[in-house]
Amino acid sequence: MLSNKTFIIAFLLTSATFFSFCRLNNYPLNTVKKVVIDAGHGGKDPGTGNGREKRFALDIALRLGKMIKNNLKDVEVIYTRDSDVFIPLNERAEIANKNKADLFISIHCNAFTSANASGTETYVMGLHKSEANLNLAKRENNVILMEDNYKKSYKGFNPNSPLAHIMLANYQSAFMNQSMDFASRVERQFVNHGNKSRGVKQAGFLVIWETTMPSVLIETGYLSNPADARKLASESGRENIAKAIYTAFNSYKSDVERNQ
Repeated sequence: MLSNKTFIIAFLLTSATFFSFCRLNNYPLNTVKKVVIDAGHGGKDPGTGNGREKRFALDIALRLGKMIKNNLKDVEVIYTRDSDVFIPLNERAEIANKNKADLFISIHCNAFTSANASGTETYVMGLHKSEANLNLAKRENNVILMEDNYKKSYKGFNPNSPLAHIMLANYQSAFMNQSMDFASRVERQFVNHGNKSRGVKQAGFLVIWETTMPSVLIETGYLSNPADARKLASESGRENIAKAIYTAFNSYKSDVERNQ
């Protein structure tokens, strides 16, 4: 267990490293010209719902990208995957960083032990506010166990350690305000498009751990809930979800560039 003093020092060093990295690479924080859309899971990683998550997440990601391409000609859309392939979590972040993206959007489907849980959630990197958030992050982060040499790739990160999740949650603090802004817009648009929102939350997801831009992870509904599952299984339902995210993206882009 780390002492409080050690924890604080680690947090300060991490924050300073990220701010310095952004300055050195001249990442523009006042334009949104490039977005990376990440369809969760894929290939040998089926996600939740017996493979439905990887299929539905990809479909929503492609629909969202198409809407952006068709309506916002000045925005470049980059997918971490556009087919049923397995992409390690750190490579997803690396794709966004190498392309100097202005926003990273990771799309997933949720699940819970109770069929009563339903609705959308949008996560930003941060401290876990509840045991449920922590358990969700652990489940998503356990994907690294499928990767070769994951201990080396993630610097010894243990996906089952609560302390490890708390430490990595501080890595994205440099972009917290913008991530929260976009996440709030997404959840607001889900409601506007007739969906149930569970709100914006914080948790330590590895897929947005190393991104050097505002980043969110969107849970588009619970495949363990019959109503949510039916919506996600339908083309109209996935189109509705993609349209809500697109509307949030469009308003976020407009406000960021208006206030530059």
